[in-house]
Amino acid sequence: MFTGIVQEIGKIGSIESIPGGSRIKINSSKILDGISVQDSVCINGVCLTAVKLDKDGFWVEVVGATLEKTTFVNLKLFSAVNLELAMKLNDRLGGHLVLGHVNGIGCIEEIAKLGGNFWLNIAVPVSMEKYLIEEGSISIDGISLTIAKLNGKIVGVSIIPHTWINTNIKERKVGDRVNIEIDVLAKYIDKLISKDDSFQQTKLTNNWLKEIGY
Repeated sequence: MFTGIVQEIGKIGSIESIPGGSRIKINSSKILDGISVQDSVCINGVCLTAVKLDKDGFWVEVVGATLEKTTFVNLKLFSAVNLELAMKLNDRLGGHLVLGHVNGIGCIEEIAKLGGNFWLNIAVPVSMEKYLIEEGSISIDGISLTIAKLNGKIVGVSIIPHTWINTNIKERKVGDRVNIEIDVLAKYIDKLISKDDSFQQTKLTNNWLKEIGY
């Protein structure tokens, strides 16, 4: 489990074909002191396992299903990737709960400079719309961000200079595809509602949310 607070920008150092997927080396330095073989690493929002360590990076293996469901199929040598090690139970939760399980792929439709900040409009799959709310959380390429505006399937986010500088979002262009993970709590609530026939005749209320522990 992760928080969506990027710890380092890594670079793709090697891509090798293996049966059913790819073996990828991530060049990095900052997170190497805290990583071991079999540790989970969030790479552009995708939870993967370190299978080998080098002095200048680490290796992961990406199966075919992950290549199909994420932007990893488009990774190239020297591509910049966001890196985050799995959180510790005594860590501060600076972003929000991120599982590293990509729910879909979005497309950047607009990038604008607004004062010192940057504004991005991202089109997400229609199936995600019901899980999104303004001021809610969303993970974009592993970055925990707050939804500032919703217009149908278009998600607007404001990015502060620190996040812009310390993630690979600064290298994105209009038309680029990004990995999207919605807030897992929204999915659990949706499951509870859809499975409870008695709820279908009622409305979602603060009291009901309190009763189920939220």
